[in-house]
Amino acid sequence: MNLWMASSSSAPRRERARNKERVNDSKLRVVIVEDSPIIRARLAESLSEIPNLEITGQAESESDALALLGGGDWDAVVLDLQLKQGTGLGVLKKLRQEGRASHTKVIVFTNYAFPQYRDRSLSFGADFFFDKAREFHRVRDVLADLASGEPPRLPS
Repeated sequence: MNLWMASSSSAPRRERARNKERVNDSKLRVVIVEDSPIIRARLAESLSEIPNLEITGQAESESDALALLGGGDWDAVVLDLQLKQGTGLGVLKKLRQEGRASHTKVIVFTNYAFPQYRDRSLSFGADFFFDKAREFHRVRDVLADLASGEPPRLPS
């Protein structure tokens, strides 16, 4: 099991988690769900350079992802479809069944960027769908926009 979560012992953070709403002056809390340690590290390194963004957890399986996301202490998740155990589609289905805060964003980031996976991901509640081979920069762009409080730019 590869599961970690940044500690969150401050009272204001707990209050925000209870309200499940992002406060304008707080950091964008991002969870990375990716089975490849290399891609997970590359994402973490790239995202750590974005001001006002904090990586609060990482998971490599469906059950680990659901454990992290179930607490509601997140604003965005970067979600791979192929995981060590389970799938990103399983995570999406569970999030849809249990409901998620309206301010949260799900970014599917996959090597399986086929139309049927895109359609299914979006129908299960994903907000964005990007191809790992061609759109790595788009994940960073969307999260940078969200961290700055701006709506994400649409691709041109």
